[in-house]
Amino acid sequence: MTTINLKDFYAWYTHDEYIEVSDEVAAELKADKLYEVAHQRRTTRNKAQYSLDCDDGIEYSACLHEPTPQELLDRMELFVHLWNALNSLPEVQGVRVEAHLILGKSYRQIAREQGVDKSVVRRSVKRGMAAMKKYLKKVL
Repeated sequence: MTTINLKDFYAWYTHDEYIEVSDEVAAELKADKLYEVAHQRRTTRNKAQYSLDCDDGIEYSACLHEPTPQELLDRMELFVHLWNALNSLPEVQGVRVEAHLILGKSYRQIAREQGVDKSVVRRSVKRGMAAMKKYLKKVL
């Protein structure tokens, strides 16, 4: 059995978390990590050989960087604030805002599902977003 730190293998772990795994699993995780680093190095080194018109995403992946632990904490904090702002809305309004902004549903789809007019849903979402902005300004 080998003890590994999950923070070394998974970006969403912000603190050290040690677990025991079999030697085979530890070897595979380490090999995968080495493969990822090698792939990133090859992508970065060879990005000049690809055409910008190719549209295969190589330029985007070569320019990406791993977020720092502080960036991850900032994102998590922002997510918590947004979640609290959404939960501060009345239930029906919160469901409509979530369906439109998070699930990407149109006003017409939401209206059809809830059996109301499309304009009612549109007004509810706009008022909900305004209330969320007001809440976030107060908190932040």
